[in-house]
Amino acid sequence: MAEQEYDVIIIGSGAGGGMATHQLANAGLKVALVEAGAYYDPADEEQRTQLRYPWESPRRGASTRLRPFGDYNSCIGGWELDGEPYTMKDDTDFMWWRGRMLGGRTNHWGRISLRFGPLDFKRKDSDGLGDNWPIGYEDIKPYYDKVDKLIGVYGSNEGLYNDPDGFFLPAPKPRLHELYYIDGAKKSGVPVYPARKSILTKRINNDRGVCFYCSQCSRACGIHADFSSGTVLIYPAIRGGQVDLYTNSMVREIITDEEGLATGVSYINKEDRLEYQLKGRSVVLAASACSSARILLNSRSAQHSNGLGNNSDHVGRYLHDSTGASRAAFLPELMDREIYNEDGVGGMHVYTPWWLEDAKLDFTRGYHLEIGGGMGMPSYGFGFAVNQYNDFIGERVGGYGNQLRDDIRKFYGSRLSIACRGESVPQYTNRCELDPTVVDEWGIPVLRFDYHWTEHEINQARHMQDTMEELLEASGGILLGSKAGADRDYGLTKPGEIIHEVGTTRMGTDPATSVTNEFGQLHDASNVFIADAGPFVSQADKNPTWTIMALAWRQSDYLIEQMTQGNL
Repeated sequence: MAEQEYDVIIIGSGAGGGMATHQLANAGLKVALVEAGAYYDPADEEQRTQLRYPWESPRRGASTRLRPFGDYNSCIGGWELDGEPYTMKDDTDFMWWRGRMLGGRTNHWGRISLRFGPLDFKRKDSDGLGDNWPIGYEDIKPYYDKVDKLIGVYGSNEGLYNDPDGFFLPAPKPRLHELYYIDGAKKSGVPVYPARKSILTKRINNDRGVCFYCSQCSRACGIHADFSSGTVLIYPAIRGGQVDLYTNSMVREIITDEEGLATGVSYINKEDRLEYQLKGRSVVLAASACSSARILLNSRSAQHSNGLGNNSDHVGRYLHDSTGASRAAFLPELMDREIYNEDGVGGMHVYTPWWLEDAKLDFTRGYHLEIGGGMGMPSYGFGFAVNQYNDFIGERVGGYGNQLRDDIRKFYGSRLSIACRGESVPQYTNRCELDPTVVDEWGIPVLRFDYHWTEHEINQARHMQDTMEELLEASGGILLGSKAGADRDYGLTKPGEIIHEVGTTRMGTDPATSVTNEFGQLHDASNVFIADAGPFVSQADKNPTWTIMALAWRQSDYLIEQMTQGNL
């Protein structure tokens, strides 16, 4: 019996891989979906973390290496994976987070679903730094619209130029701590709008339920009311019979023929530790910006001696992540609250997009504000040393037993936090490359990171700190912790820590300075496509997921068209 040849082999099951799987399988193509992690379904009772009490965990919910955000966080992966190291060059301090499960990092993200705006695609024109995308907002808008309608996102149309309107489900009302933030922001002249998150506040089909406000989106939703690639995109595609799923499969390389075109992939089955091959007419690489770069660099042949798609030496370059900083405050007016279900989704109901586009600042590009607090289900921790709050009200610090229980009841829900997420300026020198001496447990060369923030990002973080301090105090808060200064780069997060890395296989019209064309198609191998954030020319001050999926849908339409025309 002849070995099956797939129409498309898709590597990675996150946002881009999931969307490609959904669209290509629904178009009738035979798809092999290859995922390095295990199968996962949050509705499966053995895998469920939603609505479990801390005492059901032997660690009371504390974090592990495979669940660094807590034992009940849905996402399996992390910054440190056994047998999968990465290295850093010189004084680089990069944090590379990898998901190892069906759906990838869409099981982790906060589901903040923002469109890039017209300015985000043309930053070279607006500030003279970096490069413009070869496409503009008008090219991707129809696909943003389709993603909104297929997946569902709540929010409100506000008419903001660079934060475009969409097709929104009803937004949940602000909770009490958010009302305090709204009041403080108003005093400071900072706008506040309903957040935009891919959580269903209204039914959109018969396959998914409606959010019942358990506030545990980080644990994954058993009724599929929130978005993850597995539950919303991949499961329906599999039911159609056009998808063969290969889990626990670590791709080593893309195999090419004597003409330099892809013929399939080589992968290692992590269960039996043997190497296998799949044959395919085309390959869609969606393993995440850094993982996809790694696979390309490891795909060396006589035709691609520097790695597949790397004739320009641009694979891995222009790596960049969102900037970040955070601060929190204690709100005395929210002490001694009645304990009740706050009727909220997981995460924020309101946010502040960038509001100073035309201001004269000592940094370029902006950031948005994410608001935290409230009374989520208690877990293993409190978010801050609870009895230290007594310092602010003149009572004794350091109790245990009955006093500790009383302190928790007194201060529960009295914390307000702000997290900033900003745009960095892409740098040619910030990159990931293959380490010449280190391999993982399967013998595959690992990535080495070389990355440094510039003064633009550091100055932006200083502005973040000033803004957060002003807003928290205006909201009636007493600041917690100390304000980060120049000695700590103003609290600027480490590169990679925000988990928004993009740009390693950037798109462009010139093969000498880019890796793919506007459809994520490799300049050097026409039947290989990149469907993650690697082709991003720049990362906006927004979460990249919605743009990844819109681009993947656009790419899928193009791939189908090329196959129909006999070009692939």
